[in-house]
Amino acid sequence: MTASEPTAATDAEQDTPNYGPVIRQRRKALGLTLDDVAKATNLTIGFLSQVERGISSPSLSSFMRIASALQTSLEQLIKVPEPFSEYVSKDNRQTYVLGKSKRLYEKLGPGFPGALTYPCIIHRPPGHVSEHMQHEGEVFCYLLEGSLEYHLGDKVFIMSPGDTIHHNTNKPHYSKVLGDQESVELWVSSAPFKNTQD
Repeated sequence: MTASEPTAATDAEQDTPNYGPVIRQRRKALGLTLDDVAKATNLTIGFLSQVERGISSPSLSSFMRIASALQTSLEQLIKVPEPFSEYVSKDNRQTYVLGKSKRLYEKLGPGFPGALTYPCIIHRPPGHVSEHMQHEGEVFCYLLEGSLEYHLGDKVFIMSPGDTIHHNTNKPHYSKVLGDQESVELWVSSAPFKNTQD
């Protein structure tokens, strides 16, 4: 049960990768409908349609659930190398960009196949508002730089560098970057479970 934040592409944003056609191609190759993927991911059909058409871009969490519903990994879907390594030096860290707002992700794991968590560092521009999300799992966020307004259920937390939040993602949640500085956030989230139904 999620709402999205649709954003229209501008000329300046055209160089950001659009993964919508890749998602649509994979979905159709598996013989899945938008309704099938919506049920498996707990995302709306309307949002998934916008993602496939390049109108909206999913958060990392939603992207991982879409990949799982399409029986693949995020890395395979967006063509990012997927080497498993228990140790990664900062000079060898993989990065990728998602969304029209060009959110930069630094991949910190997983370090081995079957890992239950997905750690990363996310750089978000000033004013960025995440999807409104609610799904199975848990997340932990440590704010490294910037300021966040974090909405969790009916509570709102103003986060400063050094603050953390750790919660069950069954609670509705979203966040907004405050001020004129980008946020740098260390996230550890539970990996999406493969859908074994059907």
